Amino acid sequence: MQLLNFLVSITCFFLLLFSVHLLFAKKGNKRQNLLLASIFFARFGQIFTSLVIKSGSEHALSLIFQLFSPLYFAAPACFYLYITGFIHNRHRLTKLELLHFLPALLAIIHVIPWPGSKILNWTLITAQLRDSGYLFLTAENGLFPAYFQSAGRPLLTVIYLILCWHAILKFKMKDDQVNHDDHGRSWIIFLLKVATFFQLAGLIPIVLKFLNIPLHHSFFIISNCIMLLVILMYALHRPHIFYGYLLVAIDWDTKEPPAEMPVSSQEKVTEPLLLMAIERPKVKTHRQKKLNLSPAQTANYALLIKEVMESEQMYLQPGLQIIDLATRVNIPVHHCSHVINNYIGKNFRDWINGYRVEYFLRQYPLQSDKITIEAIAHESGFKSQATFYNAFKKEKGVMPTVYFSQGTTGGAV
Repeated sequence: MQLLNFLVSITCFFLLLFSVHLLFAKKGNKRQNLLLASIFFARFGQIFTSLVIKSGSEHALSLIFQLFSPLYFAAPACFYLYITGFIHNRHRLTKLELLHFLPALLAIIHVIPWPGSKILNWTLITAQLRDSGYLFLTAENGLFPAYFQSAGRPLLTVIYLILCWHAILKFKMKDDQVNHDDHGRSWIIFLLKVATFFQLAGLIPIVLKFLNIPLHHSFFIISNCIMLLVILMYALHRPHIFYGYLLVAIDWDTKEPPAEMPVSSQEKVTEPLLLMAIERPKVKTHRQKKLNLSPAQTANYALLIKEVMESEQMYLQPGLQIIDLATRVNIPVHHCSHVINNYIGKNFRDWINGYRVEYFLRQYPLQSDKITIEAIAHESGFKSQATFYNAFKKEKGVMPTVYFSQGTTGGAV
């Protein structure tokens, strides 16, 4: 019992952590973050509900089971929309996609205690859930017949799982086309395999019931928790998965280090020491997979990207990411990254920092007697003083004070 409580507590903690983080994450694709947060929260609710069922508390179960039931019906649709949204690089739900949540709406109607509705026998419901699980729930548990829960949930799971694999195969994202340089495809295949495993494992009680093999509810809870923790440990060793999609902390299309050294605007830090603090050893990167883009199409993309960047001054946005630029010009993110890296000849972060440095050089003579260098750098799109000095040194070869003491004027990006 202690082992069960420990595993459930640890698993619920991580699932809840990812859910809350994704719900309030400011980086990444908001649509995708919310969908993934819903999936994790549904899994959290499933494990937590299993623990309440095991405890036999009828009052707690009447609240928890009904509270999470609509989310169980929404989770398969959320997963499918996450997969298709990842493939098509979507940033918001369309009106047509909202139809996928009709089963969840029916589940809300199902669990609401309508006036005049029959009082539910939670003693019987608790006993059936404890002994056989929701797949064999025959007691009335809401407005609709009992099979709305027992048959509706697994049916939705299987249907949407098939739709997810169909979407992956349709857009040619099979295992043999995934490479180590394409982290997005690796993540989506990894996620789909994990989901398939858990969803199919959840149907094992049906097989055991058919074979007249006794069910051990605690065994399923423990095995689910162990597998989730093993998968989490795997993700910890894959930073592009853990930080790029679960914690949404890094834009992996850029080469800038994930963390910037915070520098207070009131602290007086010498430029040489600041530069030494932010310099890091260079890491060799693998060559990007060559895309099927003609030279003319690549040149057109490059022209379009530069035109939008310069005319709209997108580089002035401190939190600008390559996905924002790709969305603005309406081209795939990997195409945008390929053009910048191979045609323009810089990685995305260095490229936009070049624009920021040139903007800074244009503004400095106009504002240097009014505000500090750091303030002008912030207006130029730099998040921090450290990032500015590092980018300036990379672009001009010297620090700002040396650059201006030499009387040098800025050039073109």
